[in-house]
Order: sequence, then C-alpha cells, then structure tokens
Amino acid sequence: MSGMISQSTIDEVASRTDIISIVQEYLPLTQKGNDWWGCCPFHNEKTPSFSVSSEKKFYYCFGCHAGGTVFNFIMQMEKLSYPEAIEFLAKKAGVPIQYSDGGDAPKEDPDAHLKAEYIDLYNRVSGTFHYMLMETEAGKFALEYITKRGLTKETLEKFKIGYSPADRRWLKQFLLKKNYSEDFLDNSGLFSKKYPDFAFFSDRLMFPIFDRKGDVVALGGRFLRGDPDKSPKYLNSGDLIQYKKGSTLYAFNFAKTAIRENKKVIFCEGYMDCIAYHQCGIQYAVAPLGTALTEEQIHLVKPFVDSILLSFDSDAPGQNATVRAILMCRRQNVTVKVIRLSGGKDPAEIMVNLGPAILTNDVDNAILDNDFLLSRLLNTYSKDSPEGKAKASLEYFQYLDVLQSDVQKDACLEQFCQAFNIDPEAARKDYTNREQILPRIQRKEETVQDKQAELHVKKPTAELRAILTAVADNVSLFQKIRNEISVDDLEDNRAKELFIIMEECCRSGTFSVSNILNRCGDDGLKELIIQSTTEYSNHVEQSVLDGIQLIKRNVLIRKRAEILNQMRRLERSSLPEDKEQLSELLSQKMDIDKQIAL
Repeated sequence: MSGMISQSTIDEVASRTDIISIVQEYLPLTQKGNDWWGCCPFHNEKTPSFSVSSEKKFYYCFGCHAGGTVFNFIMQMEKLSYPEAIEFLAKKAGVPIQYSDGGDAPKEDPDAHLKAEYIDLYNRVSGTFHYMLMETEAGKFALEYITKRGLTKETLEKFKIGYSPADRRWLKQFLLKKNYSEDFLDNSGLFSKKYPDFAFFSDRLMFPIFDRKGDVVALGGRFLRGDPDKSPKYLNSGDLIQYKKGSTLYAFNFAKTAIRENKKVIFCEGYMDCIAYHQCGIQYAVAPLGTALTEEQIHLVKPFVDSILLSFDSDAPGQNATVRAILMCRRQNVTVKVIRLSGGKDPAEIMVNLGPAILTNDVDNAILDNDFLLSRLLNTYSKDSPEGKAKASLEYFQYLDVLQSDVQKDACLEQFCQAFNIDPEAARKDYTNREQILPRIQRKEETVQDKQAELHVKKPTAELRAILTAVADNVSLFQKIRNEISVDDLEDNRAKELFIIMEECCRSGTFSVSNILNRCGDDGLKELIIQSTTEYSNHVEQSVLDGIQLIKRNVLIRKRAEILNQMRRLERSSLPEDKEQLSELLSQKMDIDKQIAL
C-alpha cells in the first residue's frame, strides 16, 4: 500500500453506499417514519432499540449506545480495521481506491498487509489442492471416495474440496519455486513446526475454510488411508493471523443469505454434514470448526435468526454437545430446536441412501429443546426412584436458569414435573434451594466414586487429563498452564505430582517426555503419560486451554462451597460483627457466581 486511503475515496464510498441496504444484510429492519428499526446486533434485547437513519447515514442503539457511520458498522460486524472497512464497502460500491501519504484517517491495521498475503497464499494452495483432486491421477482415489459419499461435481466445485499430496515435502518445494520466502511459509500454518519442510496436511481430503467474504483463510483435512490408529480422522488449521476458529463458522459465506431469508440456521457436527445439507437444498447450515460451539459463533448468526436448529451426532459426545449448545443459545435468548435424524447416522448417509426429501422432513419436524431434554432425562434417570428424580431435577434446573422468561420457566417446570411425576411445589422449592442441594449430591457421588476407585484401576480425572495434555514434548504448553494455575489449585494427587515434576523439568531446562517419565515414581501415572503422547496429540493446545478453564472453574466452585458453609454458620448469629461478615461473604459469593457464569 502506497499510503493512506484518500479522503476523496472515503467520501465517494460514503456517498454511493446506502446504509439501510448494508445493515439489512445483517439484521431485519422495519421502517417507522423516516427511520428504520431493529434489534441491536451488539447486545441482547427483545424490543428493537436500534435505529438507522438514511438521511443522516447514521445508526444508533438506545440500549447499548453503539453508533456511528456505515464504516463503523462494518468494522464491528466484520471485525475489520477502518481501512479494511473502507475497502470492503468500496468493492461493493464499485469505487476504485486511491491512496495518499497524508490525511487524518486512522492508521491501518499493522497486520493487514500480512493477513492479505496469507489469505492470498491459502486461496492459491486450496486451488492447487482442488486441481489435484479433480484432474490428477494421484487424487483419483480421493475423488472416487468422495463421489461415493454422494457429493456431486457441482458441490465439489462450490466448496473447492481438494486433495493434499502424500509426499509431505512436495508442497514446500512447489511454493518455494513460486518465489515465496521460506520464513513466510514456515509461519503460514501449512507446515510442521518441528519439521518445517514437511506439509501439515498430506494424503488427505481437503476442505477449505472460508471467511465471510468467501476467501480461504484456513484448511481442514480428512484421513483417507493408512493406519487409522496412527493418524487423527481430521486435522484442522490452528488459529492464524487471518483466522480465529472460535469466531468463524464453516460455510457461513455460502449460508448467510439463506439464513437471513429463512430466519433460522442449522449448526452441524462437521464439514460433511454441512455440505450434505447444502447439496440437499437446505442452504442455511453451518458448522463449528474442530472445536465446541462458542458464544461468538452464536453471536455471529443471532442478528439474522429467530431460531437455531442443532444437528449433532446421536452418540454420547454428540448428545452432550447438544445440551451445551442449548444452554449457550438460550443464554443469548434464541429459540432452539433439535433435529432427530430418522434414516441414518448423519445427514450425508441420509442424502445418499434416502434422498433429500427425508432430510428435509427431519429438519421440518425438529423438536423444541425442552422436549429433547425431557426425553434425554427420562432415558437417563429413573422417574420411579427418589434418587433419579432428584438428579434429573438438578440437571434440568440448568436449563431453567438460562431461560429469559419467567412464564416460560414456569411452563417448562410444569412439563418436567408431569414427566417425572413430581409435586410442582416441591420442585419449585428445590429449584429455589438448588445451590445448597447440589453440593450435598456431589459429595454423595464423590463418596461412591472413591469406593469404586478402590476396586478398579484409577482413570485420569479431568484435572489430570488437563495436565497430561501438556506432555507433548512442548514446554510452551506447560508454561501456559503454570502461568494460569498453581499446584495448590489442584485436588487430584496424581495431577499435583505430575505438575511438580513438569515444573522441575521446566525450570532446569530439561523438559521432555523421557525426563518427565524418569522423575515419575508412579507406574500407573507413567502409563498415562505414555498414552497421552498419542491420545492427546490432536488439538493439544485447545485441550490445554479447556483444561485451564476447567481447573479455574473447580477452584471457584470449591471456594463458593466454603463461603456457603461459613454463611450458614453466621446466619444463626445476631452479633453485629457476624452480620457484617455475612454481608461481606454474600458479596464474595455473588462475585464468584458471576465468574462461574462466564
């Protein structure tokens, strides 16, 4: 870039851009008088307080006070810098951009040029992989595989599905001949950090990951042949300068028009499920990218939708993911439905064996999240035993907590009571006192688990698993853990032992799996460490981050339980100093509650 974008260019883009049309690409607006109104995309609200003036070319929210020009709106919605927002709108308006060395415009994002270069690289590489799949003998077996899975040539072209060569050295040599620098390529995410001449993706079916504008910003690769025990089924790009997986949705660039028109979105399990929906004409399907659904991904679609449909696998992990997604969506006050697949284990299988009509029927007959949760609880807990009723109640109370409407909470609680034959008044009393009931049930379960542990080989606790994920011969992963938590934050004795050993190795500069094993005296722990080097090799960094959050949350829960015990003792006292201490403890509890809810 030769300089800043000229003021004349900015003025021309502003004059040629209709702010109403731009905003309506992201949320529905209704005209009232001279202005247009809708629900604000920047905060949760039920009554529209977001206004857009075509005359003033300005937007303003009377709820959260967000406001500005069309450039500000695009910056917030697309997560762009000011110059990037100008370029984004200039392209839409057909305005050529002129640059100057002066002016008062804000400085551009210092990483903008580098981001653009990596986006260009990923667009070119994905094009090469697509050619490898469609036109070469080396990719013929991959093309036969994906064709048998029911994908048409048109679909393969649309999603630019490709094949990465089996020779792991090929891509580096190919790109070096295209005059890319070695340092630029080594930091692209396309190559192994440990062996930079080796491609990160090899002999895999490739799925380009697009940003909202349709540029390729990352890649996903599916395992096709070889020993499945030695290679993960899917490999996905980690976070890159141009890509953040937690704030990106697969196929959103293809789906956003249909999402806006239908006012609903389907969240799928993965690439193939999402593509199957699109090929069957259900164009409003998207998917998280190798990670659990995030609040930011929900926020991305929320301005366009009245409801979110969930289409996750029917196995235990898939059902657990469905429950988590329901709670997250309801926290953002979005109606949720669950798709029950009637003719196969996933949408791709239904598409091939039964046809698009069956899949469309399953979508049309999606059930409300409350019905899904009640059915799941009835299959999990006995409605004829007091213990089953109590456990089901506490699990269901999590759903009630995230509902925004008191009327809806009351109606759902009535349905739950009918399903489990529980007196509504007793259920309401338990719901009110749920914070005191939950620790008692947890203590009972921990006692049972302790007895079972004495009879069985010890399995790693969640805390130990979190520490084990750092055992990947990568000291930086352990440093992430030690920067966030201490050994005193852990309850599991084996997790404490491993933490101390890793800390000693880290400080002495001898951090490696072999040195950690040499310092470990527990044979069972040694075996877990050895298993971890392969079991946790996929998405290790994300596992570490998830583990840190889990441990921090457990610390807060324990601290909260201690505060509640102190409060119960002080509640019986009439002494002024005890009343004052009780007030302070209540304040601490409320602060912890906020942190746990985040």
